[in-house]
Amino acid sequence: MNLAPYLAVLRTPRLPSLMLLMLVARIPATAAGMTITMHVLLSLERGYGAAGLVGAMATIGIAVGAPLMGRLTDRRGLRVMLALSMGSEALFWFIAPFLPFEVLLVTCFVSGIAVMPVMQIGRQITTALVGEEGRRTALAMDSMAVEVAFMAGPALGVFLTTHWHSRVAMWAIGASMVVFGLVLYAVNPPVRDDVDHGAPVPRSQWLTGRVVGVLISAGGATFVLSGVEVAVVASMRGMGLTDWTGALIAVMCVASLVGGFVYGALDRVPPVWVMMGLMGVLAVPIGLFGGTPWLLALALVPTNFLCAPTIAGTGEAITRMTPGSARGEAMGLQGSAFTLGAALGAPFAGFVIDHSSPAWGYFVAGLGAVAIAAGSMVLTARSRRPRAGLPG
Repeated sequence: MNLAPYLAVLRTPRLPSLMLLMLVARIPATAAGMTITMHVLLSLERGYGAAGLVGAMATIGIAVGAPLMGRLTDRRGLRVMLALSMGSEALFWFIAPFLPFEVLLVTCFVSGIAVMPVMQIGRQITTALVGEEGRRTALAMDSMAVEVAFMAGPALGVFLTTHWHSRVAMWAIGASMVVFGLVLYAVNPPVRDDVDHGAPVPRSQWLTGRVVGVLISAGGATFVLSGVEVAVVASMRGMGLTDWTGALIAVMCVASLVGGFVYGALDRVPPVWVMMGLMGVLAVPIGLFGGTPWLLALALVPTNFLCAPTIAGTGEAITRMTPGSARGEAMGLQGSAFTLGAALGAPFAGFVIDHSSPAWGYFVAGLGAVAIAAGSMVLTARSRRPRAGLPG
């Protein structure tokens, strides 16, 4: 394995410390969904359907707000966006433990619009500090950091909720987000390339069919991943090994980390729709190996090996196809695509599992990703020629 690209990226001034900061900042953000779910189940004593509805409202709000917050960053700067987001985060997480279910439902949607977009901020900082030649490696490192955050965040939310109270977990998340927001406000890291400070480019000029194709691929990646996760939970429950579900999720995360590490060292990579389509193809037969947890764990590795590469690939493609003056909005649309893909994949696979078996959950999640990849391929093929004035 050639480590030179990683060593070159790590020598970039300010990048290692900022990547570490964004890794830690993403942990409370990834704990938020699980904490809200546990609060609805345990403190409000509602069912799984109610918990899922709250999560869906928050997801819709985040999907709507991500490009808006990105556009605000493009137009007014990072500090203005952070000030708005910190106020929203502080207010929501302080009052949320006291809200009745119906009010919490609406508040999750509203607060989701102005949630601090730590995922896209990290990608913007990375692409602003690293030149185009090192962007693939840097974005692969960023994707691996996201995997680490998702391994730690939900587990931390469950720990705080079960050992103390959901109120403590929610206040801890709110306080953490405000602290990290203040640190980012003080540091004020760059979120745009030094060479990309020209006049704003109209959305109609950069939101081409190729960009839409990449966004569809981003959504397809999380569609298959969320569907597979639901099927894993169902498989382990069917085997009577629910307590070991976390171990299989950890296997999925480690496989993605390894895949991201390999991807970041490559000189040439396939198009993102190809990687996403392969994720789907490899997910289709996973259910055939669901007889024992050991076989299932091995069967999960190939699909998840392509997770971080696909996520990093979509980020690389978007930075290559969009102008720096619209980078925040473009990254926000990428975040919306990730969010909507996960929001569709989990209930879709869950519905099929409820009416059949976990094996069919893997099948439909994979088949759906293949269909999405085909749509992305068509859009990319129809818009091969870049528009004048924009990067190809």
